[in-house]
Amino acid sequence: MPIRGVINVPGDKSISHRALLISSLIPGENHISNLSTALDVDNTLKCLNYIGINSYTSKNEIIIKGSTFKCPSKPLNCGNSGTTIRLLSGLLGGLNIPAKLIGDESLSSRPMYRIIDPLASMGINISCDNGLSPIRISKSDKILDLNYKMNIPSAQVKSALLLAGVCSNRKITINEKYQSRNHTEIMLENIGHNIIIQDNRISFNPSNRQIENIHIDIPGDISSASFFIGAACMIPNSDIRINNILINDTRMGFIKVLKKMGAGVILHNKRNINGEQVGDIQVYYKPLYGVNIDEKDIPSIIDELPIIAIVATQAEGMTIISGAEELRYKESDRIKAITTNLKRMGVKVIDKKDGLMIEGPSILNKADIKSYDDHRIAMAFVIAGISSGNYNQIDNADCINSSFPQFTSLLKKIIK
Repeated sequence: MPIRGVINVPGDKSISHRALLISSLIPGENHISNLSTALDVDNTLKCLNYIGINSYTSKNEIIIKGSTFKCPSKPLNCGNSGTTIRLLSGLLGGLNIPAKLIGDESLSSRPMYRIIDPLASMGINISCDNGLSPIRISKSDKILDLNYKMNIPSAQVKSALLLAGVCSNRKITINEKYQSRNHTEIMLENIGHNIIIQDNRISFNPSNRQIENIHIDIPGDISSASFFIGAACMIPNSDIRINNILINDTRMGFIKVLKKMGAGVILHNKRNINGEQVGDIQVYYKPLYGVNIDEKDIPSIIDELPIIAIVATQAEGMTIISGAEELRYKESDRIKAITTNLKRMGVKVIDKKDGLMIEGPSILNKADIKSYDDHRIAMAFVIAGISSGNYNQIDNADCINSSFPQFTSLLKKIIK
């Protein structure tokens, strides 16, 4: 079943979260169009509404009226969204607003010390139980400047700290080992905040600069598009084009890996919108080859590793993924999930502590797939089923709605 056609995907989820949160800090009306339709983003908006931020829709955009905060009278439910709970913790901690943040069963098993520790070192009164949610924020006596070295690349941690600095008017310096996605610093700088970036060192310095209201048209989500891109590059006779897509360099690791594997990828119509690089991506089938992916590659492909693993099953030779232990702490243990399901489909795969070894090319067999309630595992193995010429049975396809409700309808448009 080849993949052919021209489509657009919904707005980028990472940028959508940040546009909502940063808009909440700016007095007056902030305009956001093409907001992600993901349930995770809706959770962020609902949390903001509950702490006093008003919003309404007009035509094809959402308008956020910022800087009208109030203390929540009940816990803020972040659902399945790690981005919501971590970034909102930085924002509320910096604003010195007491709150309790909770999530669903999956989110409640994900590590939170990575934001608790640096925020606490700023003097923010924040705590959790055994490194897990719920997160509790109480009134702080004094919030301090922060100079922080990140041992684990994480755009969520970086963004939480930057938001805490903006909200508390304190200087924040973050040193990254490897650059993670940089949407927060781009957005803050684009509206007038004093952000200094030098190599992998990011600084926020309080200033008296005039801060502009946000007016943003969010480009298509490259992580959502990755499933269609992966399908097109590994299924013979495929050729698709995805228009108005984010091509920020910190999110292009997936495309770089595919090119290294020999995939046919062409970028068209490159342009800059609100500080972000946007373009159109054409992807077509070519024979693929196994590659080595190591620690320095991981930050820019962390969300795309499930679909990369599927693509690797159709590549000649061995694909080795290392330095990706962070995959074990996502919505599921994705290393375990990928390995278990690939074996069910007949693939030779080895589960390593920090990654995977996948031998290709493999004949994929239709299988019953365990999603582990993880949207990216579910979508990756839908694509694996199509590559096999059949459809896999996914035990919980509804979890896809947390990030990409239009996945199935768009996929049906391009299956020929």
